[in-house]
Amino acid sequence: MQWRYLEWDDSLADSIAAFEELLSLFNFLLLQAAGDVDRVLQWMRYLQERGVINPAVDLERFQKRLGDENLINPNVKGGYKLTARGEQRIRKESLKLVFRNLVKGGFGQHRVPQTGEGGERTTETRRYQPGDSVTQIDTKGTIGNAIKRGGLDEITLEEQDFEVFESEHLSSCATVLLIDISHSMILYGEDRITPAKQVALALAELIMTQYPRDSLYVAYFGDDAKLIDVGSIPYLQVGPYHTNTRAGLQLAQSVLRTERHANKQIFMITDGKPSAIYEDGRIYKNSLGLDPKIVNRTLDEAAECRRYDIIITTFMVTEDPYLMEFVERLSQINHGRAYYAAPGELGEYIFADYVRNRRRGVR
Repeated sequence: MQWRYLEWDDSLADSIAAFEELLSLFNFLLLQAAGDVDRVLQWMRYLQERGVINPAVDLERFQKRLGDENLINPNVKGGYKLTARGEQRIRKESLKLVFRNLVKGGFGQHRVPQTGEGGERTTETRRYQPGDSVTQIDTKGTIGNAIKRGGLDEITLEEQDFEVFESEHLSSCATVLLIDISHSMILYGEDRITPAKQVALALAELIMTQYPRDSLYVAYFGDDAKLIDVGSIPYLQVGPYHTNTRAGLQLAQSVLRTERHANKQIFMITDGKPSAIYEDGRIYKNSLGLDPKIVNRTLDEAAECRRYDIIITTFMVTEDPYLMEFVERLSQINHGRAYYAAPGELGEYIFADYVRNRRRGVR
């Protein structure tokens, strides 16, 4: 086979970089537009008119390339929609953005401190014990033991000569990610739902690629709670809803109780206090302060999670003292965890905590 070397074309590298930069902006805007491709393309043209996007950029060509790479397809209304590949690309983009500030090597398989049968082989060895798999035998170490015992003249193997490799247990986990879609997630002109969706997308991509043994469920909660599939995350929208935290926790429990994973946990992203519960089939709501009835029913649900060894980790995108006090009470009752972060830091905290929890076990 012959190889032909050509001069490096800087314009090709510049073209690739420009497309990736535009694609990152496109994906971010898609989360803000709840997956509406046509609206995002319109926004990008507007941004170009305002000078935010370089006037030399050919947006029509960019749009055509999105189609050529099967990231968008025409829809029945004459516009465009995301493809499955486009949805996956958003997950990958979110994963990249979320992990950019984390320490290298901070995530990987879910190893636990104990060693034993099953899992990934380590470099450490120990003496063979009845029941050990023959596939774990350290041939070099075993023969070395035989030579040390009997010398080189006549090598014979006895039971005490056999060495086997240690192996690390790899834990698995079932996780429910709860996303608050109450009205307060866009209240006062602050967009908190977009970073929440980025976290959900990144977590989904992380589990599907790095943690294939895990189970991930995604649900939203407002007046009520509902499970959604991973592909629906970009299309989530905030509604005129109250915050029925209790319904979210009840739904998560009903899912996790059916799972056989040793570790079970709930990640709840919210920016507000619980303001609604269902009572006798009707919704009871109170947006003023912390209603004792709503608070107590929600805390009861946190205690119920604890009974089933389900840990709740709450991520608050606000630092109002009275809301922090409620979350701390919830965490104490559940023996869970609480983090307080601005929306832009949400992804870093939730993923750093996810990996740390899994490395040392979730109990």
